[in-house]
Amino acid sequence: MSSRNSHSQKLLLFGLSAQKSFAIGTLKIREIMPFPRLTKLPHSHPSVIGTTTFRGAAVPVIDMAAAVGYPPLSYEDRKNSSVIITDIQRKEIGFVVPNVRKIVEADWKQVKSPPKALGKNAFVTGLLDIEGEIIQLLDVELLLSKVYPSAVDTGDVLLTDVQRETLKSLNILLVDDSQVARKQLSDVLDSKDITYYVTSNGQEALDIMLDAAQDRRSIDILVSDIEMPGLDGYELAFSVRDNASLKQPYIILHTSLNSEMSVSYANQVGANEALTKFDAEELLQAMLRGAEQGRP
Repeated sequence: MSSRNSHSQKLLLFGLSAQKSFAIGTLKIREIMPFPRLTKLPHSHPSVIGTTTFRGAAVPVIDMAAAVGYPPLSYEDRKNSSVIITDIQRKEIGFVVPNVRKIVEADWKQVKSPPKALGKNAFVTGLLDIEGEIIQLLDVELLLSKVYPSAVDTGDVLLTDVQRETLKSLNILLVDDSQVARKQLSDVLDSKDITYYVTSNGQEALDIMLDAAQDRRSIDILVSDIEMPGLDGYELAFSVRDNASLKQPYIILHTSLNSEMSVSYANQVGANEALTKFDAEELLQAMLRGAEQGRP
């Protein structure tokens, strides 16, 4: 396993209003382009303003301001805007933003969790102070769940009785800062009557694991997001592998990033697998591989 380094990531800063700035990780971004000619998409969500062609494929384009509750961009505003082509959860999606600012490098340890007072419908997973300005990290998963509200279908994932009982016998910990992702993970296990622990950040997850180890109920399988405020998934995996007092779990890093770089780094910090969100069958099969590896 590689030596520990401070893990930083580049963020694209952009504005949706005159007062607030947002950011998303550059690993999610394929390209930034001027506003293109769009083809109307009938019967779509109001914030989906059409489709464009990107490298030979049709990509839906979303008015990001409208999707998160700001007034929709006018036709004139759109013409002066940019489209951020992203690769998220196995989908290419374009987001129209009126003001692309710059790319900065940030340490995830400096990202703070948003106040709980913001509520469940705040499209924010973290807050970051950059040169005295508070930047909001956009919860893209929540945004997409509002635009494409179809629930994850877990009913067609078949497990044998032996497989189900095997997973029910394990201590499983789920970690994700996105409420949508936590619900997706929970729904998969709930549908199979499999118990688990769940938390929203890496530090709480590490504390749960340390407490569980003291009570002789060590965590067997850890499923963690990568991009999280404070202790991110990479740091969490390294911290677990670097702690001799912990019985070592099977670590699955579960991310919306479709990036070979994220998979490579996951292996370097000691994760057993890295999966792209969201495929219920892939997740359960990875857990079963973890159960098999953990057998004496």
